Amino acid sequence: MAWLLAFSRGVDWMNQRFGMAANVCVLLACGISAANAFVRYGINYSSNAWLEVQWYLFAGIVMLGASYTLFRNEHVRVDLVYGLVGERGRIWIDIFGFVFFMLPAMVLLTWMTWPFALDSWVRWEDSPNAGGLLRWPVKMLLPLGFFLITLQGLSELIKRIALLRGARQPVEVVTEYHRPEQ
Repeated sequence: MAWLLAFSRGVDWMNQRFGMAANVCVLLACGISAANAFVRYGINYSSNAWLEVQWYLFAGIVMLGASYTLFRNEHVRVDLVYGLVGERGRIWIDIFGFVFFMLPAMVLLTWMTWPFALDSWVRWEDSPNAGGLLRWPVKMLLPLGFFLITLQGLSELIKRIALLRGARQPVEVVTEYHRPEQ
């Protein structure tokens, strides 16, 4: 179990770094969006490349930040039962969800998006818009993002199994639940 927990810590560390990259993408997207609006409406100039950069950054935010969101246990969940059970019950619900829903879906999405992204890279696909950017880098974010979520799902599964088995090493798992305030 020790080497699995070491793998889990490595995945957590890596996805924390990708989460920081997603945060930088948020900052850049806001700055570029504001500058783009000023240039477009202030001096009546527009560029497809700057519009596409905003879209690419949004893709980076979603695809690179999703695995970090899973690590922090801040993803969307169906909370009909989760909030009513104790910590051990939440761990079992998480294990069931990872094994039967999340991991199979992420493996399938990684597998399905890889040929799509690879074809774009091989053809050096670019935007059909005048002044647009290359398309293959943003398409590569799809299999990368789904693969990162798969790895984080495995990490979370390992940590929860270690908790149930009474791991001797400290295992950091966020299982607390806060009901949405609406």
